[in-house]
Amino acid sequence: MKSFCVAAILVALTASAASAETIGVSMQSFDNNFQTLLREGLSARASEVGGVTLQIEDAQTDVSKQLNQVNNFIAAGVDAIIVTLADTSAAPGISAAAEKAGIPLVYLNLEPGNLAQLPQKQAYVGSKETDSGRLGAEAACQILKKNGKASSAQAYILMGDLAHQASRDRTSSVKETLAASDCKDVSIADEQSAAWTRTNAMDLTTNWITAGRPIDAVFANNDEMAIGAIQALKATGVSMDSVVVVGIDATQDALAAMAAGDLDVTVFQNAKGQSASAVDAAVALAQGKGIEKEVWVPFELITPENMDQYRQKN
Repeated sequence: MKSFCVAAILVALTASAASAETIGVSMQSFDNNFQTLLREGLSARASEVGGVTLQIEDAQTDVSKQLNQVNNFIAAGVDAIIVTLADTSAAPGISAAAEKAGIPLVYLNLEPGNLAQLPQKQAYVGSKETDSGRLGAEAACQILKKNGKASSAQAYILMGDLAHQASRDRTSSVKETLAASDCKDVSIADEQSAAWTRTNAMDLTTNWITAGRPIDAVFANNDEMAIGAIQALKATGVSMDSVVVVGIDATQDALAAMAAGDLDVTVFQNAKGQSASAVDAAVALAQGKGIEKEVWVPFELITPENMDQYRQKN
């Protein structure tokens, strides 16, 4: 297994591509902010490489719709397929269809359930999800210690879609990191899925507040849910100085919330790096070149102290 900060090796493989390639892309959802960043990154990288045409479809978080899109790409004879999964457990069926057709397949961002059994001419490009949870929990623990709450804090976890391995890995790594640190006595008061959305997170956090239990920390599996929690806390008069809020992705909205003093921690997920690597991998496979089965783009911790370095990265 190898990690890459950028797709340097794959760029070298494809920078001189002379043949035209058509790549079918099925995105989990156009409504998801980070998926939008990935979509923009795919288009930008395709333009940079030259000779690459993308056919991008919105699966709208619907597994059946996504399977139909993949089958349509196969019927159209595309040179390669890129997929951000609507449901990670659907990967074996998608892999089998692409393999039978002899069309290269690259999974992007959301780890496929069959990662260890990917067929030839298939790969995954993403970031190690457990690292994001660990980085956020370590930073939050330092803040809780500074505030004298390391042994008494009540924490809540806003989970993403439970069909995604990312949600499960981010959640488990938060709990494992806290348990192995100076914050081992922090209590996880509740953990619920808000399905990656701001509105659902706001509703869940409002419910926790109205239940009368203290909220000292909120760990959200993505920035959208962290912002939803912040909106609920502020709407009910909770001082943001008294709550540690952690997100993941480093979206522009999240960095704005951090600049306002509302978001304490986020973890940069490199949308441009992932997208560029996915396009490069798809082109390389379409041209019969060998690549790594797993291409990892590292997560990076962001706090108010270093946030200015990341304002233009996602």
